[in-house]
Order: sequence, then structure tokens, then C-alpha cells
Amino acid sequence: MTIRAIVFDFDGVIANSEPLHFRAYRDVLAHSGVMLDEPDYYERYLGYDDLGAFRQIGLDRSIVWSARELAELVRQKATLMEELERSHSVLFAGAADAVQRLSSACPLAIASGALRGEIERVLQREDLARYFAAVVGAEDTPASKPAPDPYIRAVELLSRATGTVLNPRECLAIEDSHWGLQSARSAGLRTVAVAHTYAANSFAGAADEVLSDLSGLTREFLGRFA
Repeated sequence: MTIRAIVFDFDGVIANSEPLHFRAYRDVLAHSGVMLDEPDYYERYLGYDDLGAFRQIGLDRSIVWSARELAELVRQKATLMEELERSHSVLFAGAADAVQRLSSACPLAIASGALRGEIERVLQREDLARYFAAVVGAEDTPASKPAPDPYIRAVELLSRATGTVLNPRECLAIEDSHWGLQSARSAGLRTVAVAHTYAANSFAGAADEVLSDLSGLTREFLGRFA
């Protein structure tokens, strides 16, 4: 089945922002007396949106934060992320080229666990917003990855933007984590894993295709899914 649309994850695929996310989580949690180290973040919490990550971090440490306390942690983390992004380039090498290249092949969208404001801020700063027909952020679906909701919503928005009903199997998800791949597969999309965050061999059997970086995303590569 020919690929008619592409849905990118954001953090770990387009934006090399996971190190910044870790720093923001770590520093915000430290103010509450909670320690978070980098291996623990990548192993246990990378796949969550901000609210889900803070909730799970608390539960893992037998801390139950109230809804108000969780909202404040999310707010503080978003503020710190914005500050960190001002002094750091967050795009992966080749990300802008891949987005521009594929936008001439089919419509593009983003389905991410990041806050939509954070996504749009980076896209605007890097002059990439014009290439995406839809952006789905953490606040746009009732459940986040690994639930299928973000990708279901992205396909709905792409269908609306293109004026045609897209079959999820006609859409390709570009992901960097098992949580994201599970979300995309559950929503019915074809999948590509990019080994930005985890080793390529860790995705054996988890994705339709595995790439070492974004340079492999070409028109010819899309032809493999015909």
C-alpha cells in the first residue's frame, strides 16, 4: 500500500531535545527533593508526556502528588525547557533537510508527547512549521503514547487537511522509541525506527524498517512500502 502521508515523532526524531528534557526534569525534581539520574530517565520515563512522567516518577518513589502539584511541576518544567532551548540548537543533523525533502512527496504531521507550544516554538524558530499540515501535542489527546491516540488524531487531522480519508496503513510513522512504535502500530500505521536514541539492533521486530539516521528518508525509501 502506497504511503500517502508521514507522521513524525518530535523529540528524539526531529529535535535532539531529550538531553534538555532530562536536565529540565532533573532540576525541577531536585527542588522537591527527588533525584533523577540520566540512565533512569532514558530507561523508564522517556516515552511519557510531562504529566505522565511526573506522575510515574512520583509513584515509583511512593510519592502521590496532587493534581495541582503535578500541574505546577509541568509548568516549571516547560518554563525551564524554554530557557534551555534559547542557548542550544535542538535539531538533529539532517532533520531540516529530511522534512523539506519529504514534504515534496506527501503531507507531513507530528504526533508527540511534548507540549504543542514547545513543538511549535522550535518549528517556528527553525522555519519548519510551514511543512507540517498538523501538529498533535501532549494536550491534544486523552491518552499519550504508548496508547494509539496521538497517531489516530494525527491521521484524522491529515485527512481533514488533505480533503481525503486516509487509511492509517497509508501513513508512515517515524519514531525513536518502543513506546512510540507501539503507539503507531496500535493506530494502524506503518513504522520506521530511527536509531537516534537507542541502538538499531534494539528495534529488531519492532518496526517495519530501521534507519541509523534521517538521511535514509528519501522518495526511493518510501517506495519500499508500496
